[in-house]
Amino acid sequence: MRFTIATLLLITSLASASPADDKSTVVVPGGVPEFRLGPDDVIEVFVWKEPDLSTTVTIRPDGKISLPLANEIEASGKTAAELQVEIAARLQRYVIQPVVNVMVKQINSLKISVLGEVRKPDIYKIKNRITVLDAIAMAGGFTDLARPNRVIVLRNGTAGAQRLVINVNQLVMDKGGAPFYLQPLDTVYVEGR
Repeated sequence: MRFTIATLLLITSLASASPADDKSTVVVPGGVPEFRLGPDDVIEVFVWKEPDLSTTVTIRPDGKISLPLANEIEASGKTAAELQVEIAARLQRYVIQPVVNVMVKQINSLKISVLGEVRKPDIYKIKNRITVLDAIAMAGGFTDLARPNRVIVLRNGTAGAQRLVINVNQLVMDKGGAPFYLQPLDTVYVEGR
């Protein structure tokens, strides 16, 4: 069995990337990842028996939200459950035993960029977990000048910036190989000749 450098990089990155490393998810008991909020996500904050404190808000680009009496709160990177605990704690100064629910109304923070030698380079919103092949397909596929053996994935993770080189030709030919999944905010760059 032959291994190329890209295949080894792929195996290494898949082995080291766990759902807990992804800033958009957190693993809860039972192993099911839970969504983490990000900029442009729309949430509804409901405070029981307090209609003046209940509101729908969009998370700003700086990751914060502004709420009546609770003021500015960092929302980006938190789960809905974590955010509702923080809001309830802040409201305790003004409301006796506040009951707070945070509901995610729209997910807009899950994005990837696909650039370089693809037919439609752009920023794409994603709703599900996608592979590098899915991302290239979303961007209309390779141009005639593309080098499928030189697809770069740029990722900012907890360990810092990563530059992963993917050989798409090898991915397609490797029948038993695992797909390379992208993470939110990854940039896929297809090199040209």
